[in-house]
Amino acid sequence: MDRNLQKRAPIMEAMEALRAKRVVPFDVPGHKRGKGSPELVKFFGEKTMSIDVNSMKMLDFLGHPVSVIKEAEEIAADAFGAAHAFLMVGGTSSSVIAMIMAVCKRGDKILMPRNVHKSALSALVLSGAVPVYIDPGIDGNLGISTGMRLADIQCAIDENPDATAIFLNNPTYYGICSNLPAIAKMARQKGIAVLVDEAHGTHFSFGRGLPVSGMSVGADMSAVSMHKSGGSLTQSSFLLLGDGPNAQHVRQIINLTQTTSASYLLMVSLDISRRYLALNGEDIFDKVGRMADYAREEINNIGGYYAYGKEIIDNDAIFDFDHTKLSVNTLKTGMAGRAVYDILRDEYDIQIEMGDIGNILAYVSVGDTMKDIERLCSSLSDIYRRYGSDKKALIDYEYIHPVVAASPQEAFYADKQPVKLEDAENRISSELAMCYPPGIPIIAPGETVTREAIDYIRYAKEVGCSLTGTQDEAVEQIYVMR
Repeated sequence: MDRNLQKRAPIMEAMEALRAKRVVPFDVPGHKRGKGSPELVKFFGEKTMSIDVNSMKMLDFLGHPVSVIKEAEEIAADAFGAAHAFLMVGGTSSSVIAMIMAVCKRGDKILMPRNVHKSALSALVLSGAVPVYIDPGIDGNLGISTGMRLADIQCAIDENPDATAIFLNNPTYYGICSNLPAIAKMARQKGIAVLVDEAHGTHFSFGRGLPVSGMSVGADMSAVSMHKSGGSLTQSSFLLLGDGPNAQHVRQIINLTQTTSASYLLMVSLDISRRYLALNGEDIFDKVGRMADYAREEINNIGGYYAYGKEIIDNDAIFDFDHTKLSVNTLKTGMAGRAVYDILRDEYDIQIEMGDIGNILAYVSVGDTMKDIERLCSSLSDIYRRYGSDKKALIDYEYIHPVVAASPQEAFYADKQPVKLEDAENRISSELAMCYPPGIPIIAPGETVTREAIDYIRYAKEVGCSLTGTQDEAVEQIYVMR
């Protein structure tokens, strides 16, 4: 990484130059730098509204960059050790969809764990690619899926020599990493493209003592959420390319779905946050790691909770662990993770990232302080004192083995009908059903609806998980193939 190059922020520099010119706008957006919408100015501030502008020559065009955006992409690629970087304004979901569609067409096989984000399943619906699911490891004590075992991946590659790509989480929502270096090597030897979802691993490229990044092991593409651990505005992301893919072809794929009215607020936030991480990332994530490690120790001293860390590494399905993640298992408290999530918000004014059946995740970042950490730990202690029990009437698993009966695209576009959830057993689903967060489907299009899945959905509703993906908002019925 060229530190002198990383001091630049080309889009920010161009925005500042535009503001200094005092250009009279007869283009969109219609609020005309805020003058037409005083309520927005009052809410967002004059400075923010003054840079909510449209593409123009001096600011470049995201769909076909030739100047400042192109330069920002080149500097970002240098920061991440990539051959190319794309600024993405549709979130990392759009990055995941683009990288799958860039290498997979209808009928192509793609190897992937089943605990992928819904965006990967959306890409299968759009592209027509066919998933070959590799069951992740299961940690019975934590009730969560882990990474993928090398033996299982080798078996999948041997049984599917015609596979086009392999898709990997790095890390999972809980901070668990598969053996990415070995998997990438295995795939490359067979000519299989390596696609990495690093929505929760942006910081791997900048910190010390963290798991390896996709680009560092020669992945073909990697999707990184700068707005998560990278500090940019929500919905901003990077799609990174290694040496193999054709960047112009990938640009065409991105332009199929990405807006032609890209937000300069999002793009300039990518530019600025990339510069900040490139110049200060090691110190930033050292601090974050220390806070998370301290919180883990304090929470584990409470009793009941288990804030897990690197001790769960088994050098296979759990090859590494991101210690900046504060993942906490709640099963031994007698409380579902979602219940703890709700109590923290409703009674303690603490909003954490996620609560599922048996775990919570508190996202620790450079924006946190030790005072914040102490408040979280003391609140968890108080919650356990008030609500904890030895009762164990909780489902203690997170992963449901999929039974694939049709491709996601075939099922999604098929002639379908709604049936009551209880009557859907052994029918083929035409839609997704999932808890969000984390956004991992319980049922996906093309999968047989099992009794296990039905029971999981019912239980998730009982404990207050936010279920989404189905046309029926109450998830009392689900669309299945006729």
